[in-house]
Amino acid sequence: MKKVLVTGGTGFAGSHLTARLVGKGWDVRVLARASGNFLPLKKIGAEIVMGDIRNGDDVERAVEGVDEVFHVAACFREAKLPDSVYEEINVGGTRNVLEACLKYGVKRIVHCSTIGVHGDVVSIPANEDSPFNPGDIYQQTKLNGELLAVSYFEEMDAPVVIIRPCGIYGPGDMRFLKLFRAIARKKFVMIGDGETLWHSVYIEDLVSGFILAGKEEGVLGEAFIIGGKNYLTLNELVSKIAFALGVASPKRHIPAAPVKAAGILCEWLFRPLGLEPPIYRRRVDFFTKSRAFDISKAESMLGYHPDYDIDTGLKLTADWYRKEGLL
Repeated sequence: MKKVLVTGGTGFAGSHLTARLVGKGWDVRVLARASGNFLPLKKIGAEIVMGDIRNGDDVERAVEGVDEVFHVAACFREAKLPDSVYEEINVGGTRNVLEACLKYGVKRIVHCSTIGVHGDVVSIPANEDSPFNPGDIYQQTKLNGELLAVSYFEEMDAPVVIIRPCGIYGPGDMRFLKLFRAIARKKFVMIGDGETLWHSVYIEDLVSGFILAGKEEGVLGEAFIIGGKNYLTLNELVSKIAFALGVASPKRHIPAAPVKAAGILCEWLFRPLGLEPPIYRRRVDFFTKSRAFDISKAESMLGYHPDYDIDTGLKLTADWYRKEGLL
């Protein structure tokens, strides 16, 4: 039986990955903070190791004795947090994982990065060799973490494989709830012209990509973009979400520039107080920066093929929100 560790196992992507691995009969360990929602994972049979990714001793306790590590833990977009926290988790935490894996002879490290390392995509579709162009502290520290992982592969033969997920969605995701809820309640207003491109990956397809990256031969040191089969415009996305919800597609638009300016002002006012601003630049970036990618490298080298088309994925997500009373 393969014994694996999932960091970030209490998060959206990590919890789905953990559940799939447990379902496959693997011996799964999760590194979890005391504040994390780890009880559902414990109930399905995952071993819980309490600790913080920023603490090297905690990470070593979690890594010791495992064959494979899926490093999914990350500090995501929270405007109230200082830049130092992103650095500590996305870079320092990655270093702790890599050091522990080398110490205990882990056979495979699947490191979760993000398509955000490419920033606003100019050449459509982008691929793994497209220029790096991070646009905020989250993307910059995720890039630094990825480059650190690659350096450990190149200089110390760490058995690293990089995954760059597209925009993750599906049952359990709370980041896109605001979008679904606004459309469901007929309060959604598009920022900009809506022709910005968006590329997503349904959570179960991402989990399949993780697992393939953990077992395929000849892929060490490689990076793979994991996404759905197709990308689409935000206008198309909103229309499809409306259809999944059974409501009319919203048509209202407002210019992006004033909203972005308001975001800058809100960050300036709220961040020193340690409060999450009602709007900030990175949220506006969703409406103004294109994300469109070629997934053929993952298809050819990993054998990855997305099972969920966008319409099916959005319907499953909408149904889950409705069932949970979130809309």
